[in-house]
Amino acid sequence: MNRRSFLQNTVGIAALASCQRPTTKTSKGLRFAVASDGHYGQPNTPYQQNFEEIITNLKAEKEANGLDFVVFNGDLFHDDIKFLPEVKTYFDRLKMPYYVTRGNHDHVSPSLWKQTWGYELNSTVNLGDYGLILADTSNEKGEYLCPDIGFIENSLAKMSLKKAVFLFMHIPYKKWTPHGVTCLELEQLLAKYPNLKAAFHGHDHGIDVAKIAEKPFFFDGHFGGNWGVSYRGYRVVDVRAEGECKTYQFDPQSKTKINENSI
Repeated sequence: MNRRSFLQNTVGIAALASCQRPTTKTSKGLRFAVASDGHYGQPNTPYQQNFEEIITNLKAEKEANGLDFVVFNGDLFHDDIKFLPEVKTYFDRLKMPYYVTRGNHDHVSPSLWKQTWGYELNSTVNLGDYGLILADTSNEKGEYLCPDIGFIENSLAKMSLKKAVFLFMHIPYKKWTPHGVTCLELEQLLAKYPNLKAAFHGHDHGIDVAKIAEKPFFFDGHFGGNWGVSYRGYRVVDVRAEGECKTYQFDPQSKTKINENSI
């Protein structure tokens, strides 16, 4: 992506600034990774290799820099439900907390989802000063859907006193690309909660930058599948105890940060 396109996509974000991660064990900061679109089982792709690499890279990230958890933001497997147990086996190897959302290729019923992961398709995570909202944007048939607005509003209201809240949804809620949907109710809701610091989408493998609306929405490319940005990586979000935050994409092969932003 050239400089002009980058600036167009990131307009509205706070000016880029360094935001060093907390260095003391008593800090109440937060550092996590987001990875999307593994597409385990997609024909004619090295999906087992892709999963081996993302697990190895995330474990190395935790060892080198620290990670509190990982979110896998949809399209965990590719259409065939038989691959779901294998995906979980890979994720369990992380030996750290992780959370998942359903993508349009995750053709799994609500009951099997809960049986596998231990929580509902629409769930929240309480992390003390911080909170996560995991919102479903598809169904067992793989349709593109808006999230449950009532669930998100109720969750944001309950978390209104937290330092920061982060929202995760696989399908983009705006037509930023042909692969999104239009969710006007969500647009009106998000601006009401200043502690909702950012939201994250998967789904569009070709985007690894921010899109700005009521809040900054960050994409993270892909770590599997057969199309998208030229590298298979993940996004890091680093929150300082005093509230500053930075995020960037990371290409493990070249060991480079991409599109570093302050939130």
